Amino acid sequence: MKAKASVIAQKLLNLYRQAHVINGGWPVLNRVFLDEASDEVLAELRELPTGKLLVAHINNLRSGKTPMDSIARELLPYGGMMAETEVVQHLTQEELDDLIHAVNAFTPDAKGLDEFMDNPIVARFGSDWANQIRTALPHDSDALSKLDNIVQIANAYKMWESANQILANSVTDRERAQLQVDMPEYETYLPMFGDEGRNLLRRLHTLTSSMPKSMVN
Repeated sequence: MKAKASVIAQKLLNLYRQAHVINGGWPVLNRVFLDEASDEVLAELRELPTGKLLVAHINNLRSGKTPMDSIARELLPYGGMMAETEVVQHLTQEELDDLIHAVNAFTPDAKGLDEFMDNPIVARFGSDWANQIRTALPHDSDALSKLDNIVQIANAYKMWESANQILANSVTDRERAQLQVDMPEYETYLPMFGDEGRNLLRRLHTLTSSMPKSMVN
């Protein structure tokens, strides 16, 4: 069943507000915004707090005014106060060649992701690997689009593991509340696993629907 426009609008707004902690950042989020922001969703967004900023950003993406890997500074959530500044690591040409080879050789499965993350250069970047690699890669290379795919798959497996861990243990009311905050990410990535992922998502929704009313919103 198709999700209501109001539900999708809230999901997109939550992702927008959490952009600073989502692996892959704007290139990944902007793809989701364009895929899911119908005119009905945009109308719902205009009625939500800070939703008009996201609407303006989506319109910029649609028109081509804003590239798919960025956002206008004046439209950053929280005025840009949550944006993280990272030191870009310098790579030798040999290291850059090895990195490009790793991106191009990636296979979209769990084994391929493990092999990619075990690459010494990728491992050296730590938790900021996606942003560091995007900065290092030549801007005219199709490796950039391949990197976006790697980031999306990495996020999907991260949310898959998190969902299974949550469902395997007793969950407190506080953890249910956090799950509700994180739900937009689960809704974005778990369906990538087909029926199994959608089943996990239904079970997570059951957990949040059983929250005491005092903890909702």
